[in-house]
Amino acid sequence: MKKDKLHIHWYPGHIAKAERALKEKLNLVDVVIEVLDARLPMSSSYNDIKKLLGDKPRLLLLNKSDLVEKEELKSWVKLIEEQTGCPVLAVDTKSFKCMPQIEKIVQKLSEPRIQAMMAKGLLRRPARVVVVGLPNVGKSSIINKLTRSTKTKVGAKAGVTRQQQWVRINPNIDLLDTPGIIPMKQEDQMKAKKLAFVNSVSENAYSTEIVAKELLDIVSTNEKYAQAFKDFYKVDELTIDKIALKRNWIKKGKIQLEAGVQSSFEPDTERCAHYIMKDFRDGKIGKFILDNIEDYKI
Repeated sequence: MKKDKLHIHWYPGHIAKAERALKEKLNLVDVVIEVLDARLPMSSSYNDIKKLLGDKPRLLLLNKSDLVEKEELKSWVKLIEEQTGCPVLAVDTKSFKCMPQIEKIVQKLSEPRIQAMMAKGLLRRPARVVVVGLPNVGKSSIINKLTRSTKTKVGAKAGVTRQQQWVRINPNIDLLDTPGIIPMKQEDQMKAKKLAFVNSVSENAYSTEIVAKELLDIVSTNEKYAQAFKDFYKVDELTIDKIALKRNWIKKGKIQLEAGVQSSFEPDTERCAHYIMKDFRDGKIGKFILDNIEDYKI
């Protein structure tokens, strides 16, 4: 396998377009629900989120919490709450038992703005909310869960483009039914790699073999995580070649000998890399948080 290093390329034109689309949505709402990937509590966040949102109140959801260890995640929830000043909930869309908590927090966060409007003589209206986050953190799944019991469309609001539709979650909350995609504008290649691991970066931007190798390299720095990978694949060394051979993922090749051409077999690293990434993303290997909490403590 080639020893190339993973490097994720961003596209400024796409970023500018995504920023414009997101700002249009943000202008319509009172509260922002930001979705993060629990496997990357910090790497799936947006560095300039405060600049992007302005003074809009925010609820943070650490989604896919079923793919990480609960006790470890509790430490992250506490740290993020302390550093952002925002309420944080760990959620997963399989059980999604947090609906009442989300509704309560959203109503509390929106109340100051609602009261300010009423002080100007306007009638009380439901809080308006949008779900935002980086690609593939589970924004659409969150929206689907929030709207599962009430599918009532309440149409366009005054000053809102016709394409923006709202769903009434309860008498006090209207949810924008399309997510806001936060553009991945960052130069930190370590964060970029981690986002590739959880499929938040298009696979067109990198080689699966290279990203699988980088995942194994990062996992190898954590003894507990490394052992989980070794146990799952039943290998004593974390390399794509070793895993491919153990799983009997091989491809036929040819080698030139003095006596003539002879068939041989070599590891099918491309196939192996695909399965490593799928096994990791599906949570089959174990429960992992790839950010190091010690790196973010002040």
